[in-house]
Amino acid sequence: MAGKVKKVVLYLVLSLLAVVCMVPFLLMLVNATRSGREIMTSFTLIPGNSLKDNWNAVFGFFNLFQGLWNSFKVAVPATILTSYFSALTAYALAVYKFKGKNIIFYTIVIFMMIPGQLSLIGFYNLVSGLKMIDSYVPLIIPAIAAPGTVFFLKQYLESVLPMSLLEAARIDGAKEITIFHKIVFPIMVPGVATMAIGGFIGNWNSYLIPLLLLNTPRKFTLPVMIASLNASKDIGTNQGAIYMALAVSIVPILIVFCFCSKYIISSISAGSVKE
Repeated sequence: MAGKVKKVVLYLVLSLLAVVCMVPFLLMLVNATRSGREIMTSFTLIPGNSLKDNWNAVFGFFNLFQGLWNSFKVAVPATILTSYFSALTAYALAVYKFKGKNIIFYTIVIFMMIPGQLSLIGFYNLVSGLKMIDSYVPLIIPAIAAPGTVFFLKQYLESVLPMSLLEAARIDGAKEITIFHKIVFPIMVPGVATMAIGGFIGNWNSYLIPLLLLNTPRKFTLPVMIASLNASKDIGTNQGAIYMALAVSIVPILIVFCFCSKYIISSISAGSVKE
């Protein structure tokens, strides 16, 4: 009986926390339908009647769909590069033994501790020297180097990968790259999916670097466009429009999370057997 009571209390607490976590999203959706004056003078969870006005205000400053497409062109390739090459690097560090392996791993750990802002000036000078200013290339290619993702996937792989699988594949004559793609990567899918969600969110919401490197307004990613709306003189009127743009901007994030979550909760052994 005591166990059932504890379970009921636990479910109630978790349900309450879920509701609390959902309130900000609900408030954002509600404010997207209210005018700026209403938002600044009152608090309510009842939708307003200014949805069309906010929509028109957003498109009065920029093309929302163009911003979505620009962010998509940056976030998707960057996430794919981060996931694949980080998994490949983690596999090499976890499985192979070679000179300098520990030095490489410790270097990765050190780079995890260095804030990216410290290298911002040098990165800008490098991009400028390569004549890649106002291009998406410097926003995508550096995603190959993701120390945090490599560190996580290495630790994850060492805890779940049976070395006997690799030995059996090598005895059967499988090449190393084939072993990675057919055996190791399916086992890593839950970990890769977890990091892919974080990587996509980081690339999608990236603001500072696109702001520095992109000069053409039609190339701006969505966060930069929303910031231009937020920095407008008529900020009071544009509050609802800002919420509208933010509400639209989180839709791709929710889609990616829903797509990747099934891989996170899937069993590791089931992933390897399917291949």
